[in-house]
This record gives sequence, structure tokens and C-alpha cells, in this order.
Amino acid sequence: MRHWQESNQASTAASAARQTTVLGHCAPGFEAVGEAFRLNLVERGEVGASVAITWRGESVVDLWGGVADPKTGRPWQKDTVCMVWSSTKGAVALCAHMLADRGELDLDAPVARYWPQFAQSGKQDVTVAMLLSHQSGLSALREPIPEFGLCDWEAVTSALAVQRPYWQPGTQHGYHALTFGHLVGEVVRRISGLSLGTFFQREVAAPLGLDFWIGLPEEYEGRVAPIIPPPPPSVEAPLSPFIRLAMSDKESSAHHMLMHSGTFVVPGASDQRAYHAAEIPAANGITNARSLAAMYRPLALDGAFNGVRLVSSAQRDGMGSVVSAGVDAMMQIPTRFALGYVKSMNNQRRVVGERDSILMSEEAFGHTGAGGSLGFADPRAGLSFAYVMNQQASGIGLGARGQALVDAAYESIGYLAPKQGAFWRPA
Repeated sequence: MRHWQESNQASTAASAARQTTVLGHCAPGFEAVGEAFRLNLVERGEVGASVAITWRGESVVDLWGGVADPKTGRPWQKDTVCMVWSSTKGAVALCAHMLADRGELDLDAPVARYWPQFAQSGKQDVTVAMLLSHQSGLSALREPIPEFGLCDWEAVTSALAVQRPYWQPGTQHGYHALTFGHLVGEVVRRISGLSLGTFFQREVAAPLGLDFWIGLPEEYEGRVAPIIPPPPPSVEAPLSPFIRLAMSDKESSAHHMLMHSGTFVVPGASDQRAYHAAEIPAANGITNARSLAAMYRPLALDGAFNGVRLVSSAQRDGMGSVVSAGVDAMMQIPTRFALGYVKSMNNQRRVVGERDSILMSEEAFGHTGAGGSLGFADPRAGLSFAYVMNQQASGIGLGARGQALVDAAYESIGYLAPKQGAFWRPA
């Protein structure tokens, strides 16, 4: 096992102020991942981050480095955690699949079977699967909410129960950026009697020994790395189609998602304790790469690891199947979803597509988060992967830093790098 502890002298003043020490371990054969991580810190604008990989059940990469809090100079340490935004959705989906595997939840049943109030406004036939695949038409809150409004579980779920969809459910898909967690989480709560965050902690995080919370206890607040917003739009990184729609159409779900979030998406607002403490399962999971990769490790195997079974192998086999694909009604670019998970998306040939792509194998399933975090399982490869950072990138995809790490991970296990317009395939 190779241990990393390398400091690098950067050539510019800005880079010189950045801590570029890399700590942790890389197994033999995975040195390319360590080098990609180092280059992210030295050359690609990384501030603080962690990356972790398990392969065939073994931890082969666990690296961290950089600065957790640029205002204080606090370094990114082994136990540093960070908000991973929509990478949280993978944890939410896992909870639903666990209930389905136990026979307590029928994914093809109407949501109203478990949540009767949901049947209002023409939603009586909306299925749980439609929630998971972003097809329900509830991609945003139609009405404004107060500051910290997303922290009020009953208020948000009650509003969604009476709200009419933006489109006929099941006819198209549009990313449910901030509503996904309340929608699926309320189904989990109605069945289990536990909040989504409590269910996840009891059934997943505690048995697997994860530093992963949806609703962070105050005692861990000092370990959190604040989020650094992405750079402003430029010629190299113009406004995304999603932002253009949000700015041009005030009746769109894109506009409502941004403006009816109760300040959650305002740069810097998510670092407030109130947002860390609440359960906003679409976006406010707090963890690090080690724990995010460990959550996906059983799913990269047969559904279990070290005596902890999350789902049966049969349930796991269906979790990565594509359910909805095409131009996303919210994001305005092609996206692909399984039941609760993002699939590989190649938008490289689009004008702004390089930053809006996620290149994994076709068998992989997981979830990205705003700015570029990612966790996924690849059952065919026996691989789980996670990347968590504080400096957000532009776009809705993985970004150059995260993709470099994914590329190096696949190359380390003998997969060919993707070509323009192609997905991963075994070498």
C-alpha cells in the first residue's frame, strides 16, 4: 500500500497560497488516481477535497488534501466532511429500494397508497417510480417559501401534496432538484414511521460505520468544510441552458426552483447551521468520499458487505436500469436516470456539454452533486467511487476535476478511456 504525503510548489501566487499536500493511501496499480488528485490541487483549481475507491470490496484509494476553510486556513483532514448536494439523492434512493426489497414498498404503486393526501390536483395515478425517475412533474415548488422554508418538513410536503404538476406525470422527465428528497422521503416516513434522515442513519450509516448525515448533529459542525461557489460565467463557461430558462421564463420550474428555495441556493447560505441541522434529503447530506464510497460498496458487490446486507442481489440488479432519458424539462439538456440514480451522460458534443457530462460505464449508477461531487457503484467492475470537494465547478455534470479521477479509476482496473461519443467498456 502506497502512502501519499507529498507537498508541491506551485508556480503562481494564487496556487502558492493553496495547501497542496496529499494524504492517505493508494494501493499499487492505482497511482494514476493519486496523480490526478494531486494535479487537481496544483493545476485545476481544487481547494480542498477527498477521493475514495473500493474495488472488489477492498479500499484501494482513500486520499484527502487541500484546505477545508480558506478563511481560516484550516486544512482538509481525514475526518473533514462537506455538503455533497445532490449526491445525497443516492442515499435517499437507497432507502426506498431497501423498503421495496423488504416488500414494504411497491415502486409501481401510486404514491397515494402510502401518502393519501398526495392524490390531490390530478396526482392520484403518480407512482413512486415516477418520483424516483423525475417524471412526476413536481420539479419545484410553485409558491415562494420563507427563509429556511425547506427546513420545515411538514410545510414542504403539504405544499407538494396539493400542488399541480408542471406536466402530465409520466410523459417526460425534469430534474426534481430540491423536491426529490421531500417527495421520496415522505413515502419512506409514511411506511417506516421514521424521518428519512433517521431511517438512513439507523439502516445504512450506523451499520456500515459511515460519517454521513442527512441532518447533521451539532457536535460534528466543526468538521464541516464550507462551500465555495463556482466562478461567475465566462466565455469558457457561459450560462447553462437551465439558468437561461430560469432567467427568461418566470413561470418555469427552473425559475421557481431557484426563487422558491427559501435562500438555500443563495451562495453561502447553505453553510448556515440551520441548513446543516435540517433534513433536506435532495441536497444537504454531509459526508466525505470515504463514507460515500463505502455506502456504494455493497451495491458494487451483491448488495452486501462485511455482514451488512442493504438489498438483495436481485433488487441491486434492477437499481441501475435506465427508466427516463432525453432532454430534461428542467435542465434543458439530455439526462438519463434510473430509479433514483444518475446514469452516464455524454454531452461532450454540445456547445457547453463538456461540463454537463458524467462519463462512467454503462453499468454504473450513482449521483452527482452541484459543483461536481459524485458517488457511484459499478457492479460489473466491482467498483465504488466517491469524490467530495468544497470548490464547486460550473455546469451540472461532473466537471474536469471529478472526471479526471473517474478516468484514472477506470484505467487503473483495465478499462479503456471513453472516446468522443462513446461510453466506457472493458479493455
